[in-house]
Amino acid sequence: MHYCVTNMPGAVARTSTFALNNATLPFILALAGKGPERAMRDDPHLLHGLNVYKGQITHPAVAAALGLELGDARRLIG
Repeated sequence: MHYCVTNMPGAVARTSTFALNNATLPFILALAGKGPERAMRDDPHLLHGLNVYKGQITHPAVAAALGLELGDARRLIG
């Protein structure tokens, strides 16, 4: 897997990709193994990374930036 994002130095793209892959793999496995709702209930880091769910904005910074109402992510995922 290769990630193309602006903050990865071109000189170390391979090791940067490995590091990012290693850092995100546990979250990917949790989402795949448990499903998104249960994974987010079990891990507050995943829940706090949620921006939009079921048509509602669930991240405070996104809601503030767009001037829209903030939905309660915990309530939405059940």
